[in-house]
Amino acid sequence: MAVIQQIIGQDTGFSSILQYILSIIAFLLIWILVGNKLQMIIWIWSIKKALRALTEMSTKATSQVVERISKVAGNNFEVSNKVNMFLDFFAIYPVDLDPNGIVRKLEHLLNTERKRIREFILSLVPTASKQDIDNFENLLAIAQVLNIIYKYVRHNFILGEKTKSPYILMQLEMIIPLIMRYARAYYNALTSFINLQPIGDGIGALVAAKLMYGQKYEKIAEDTVTAEIFFEGRRLIVVKAEGPSGVVGKPGEAISKIIEMRSGNIDGIVMVDAAMKLEGEEVGSIAEGVGAAIGDPGPEKYKIEEEATKHKIPIYALVVKESLEDAITTMKKEIFDAADKIIEKIRAIVTSYPKGATLIIAGIGNTMGIGQ
Repeated sequence: MAVIQQIIGQDTGFSSILQYILSIIAFLLIWILVGNKLQMIIWIWSIKKALRALTEMSTKATSQVVERISKVAGNNFEVSNKVNMFLDFFAIYPVDLDPNGIVRKLEHLLNTERKRIREFILSLVPTASKQDIDNFENLLAIAQVLNIIYKYVRHNFILGEKTKSPYILMQLEMIIPLIMRYARAYYNALTSFINLQPIGDGIGALVAAKLMYGQKYEKIAEDTVTAEIFFEGRRLIVVKAEGPSGVVGKPGEAISKIIEMRSGNIDGIVMVDAAMKLEGEEVGSIAEGVGAAIGDPGPEKYKIEEEATKHKIPIYALVVKESLEDAITTMKKEIFDAADKIIEKIRAIVTSYPKGATLIIAGIGNTMGIGQ
């Protein structure tokens, strides 16, 4: 600046302006050179903080699962080693380039996956009851999800650090709040599953249980039961997963069998399930529509749609709005109260048919803690 002072002489006003401009330019140059690195340091700090929390959640979840299984199995050390190895278990979904037969392939894969998981549980606890196996299956699924979330964040964080890519770190840091929200939801769900408490996703099963309460029921498909009731002169065939184990059953197979057994003489199908709510919507609010209301990978929904289309049976959908947190944690009062409102809507649909009509009422969802 002294050189500039000598060049411009005694014109201190101009000198001050020039110094101010040069200071701004210098600051901008420094910010361009250093700013990105400073921002990366902030992102790295934020991601590391999230990673520590994810590590803790994943570790604690696995420990709780091991502890719960060990209470029945007895050998904590062996259970711990095997469970930690099983967290990386995966299923390779079938090729879908040619859609012909994809649903059949997917169903076979899902059945094989479930069979393998249950065999693994029995290898740990040969004396486990069916309810224990169902419960352990859910607990292992939660531990797997938390492990996958942790590994996904760790992978992208290490990749961003190795490549010094601000874009990878920036994108990861931006979605961290959403990732943490999902991770906490699954972690909090452990308590509900360990204590066999009904969860929000069981609203469909709860409605079906209320309808068939005190009635004789029979098993119609794997982990699925049905009961017949008469309602104001109409026959209702109620379908739900067999509680109180934490299972979802095979409602598609059950509905398909019922339609075939009655030679297609079904007047309507009413399906009740939980649905993901949008932010701003109230928990427990109800929406009505048409179509197969079931959060299924494909096979069960396909069976329902195929049979309904074949016999031209209308499908009515009633859903209760919930967030992910609501769906997998202990059922909230707002969701529980929605069951009676859903039954009133079912009444309105049923009474729109003439007396003598036959309808299927399917309560979809995890029936943990909800009997028949």
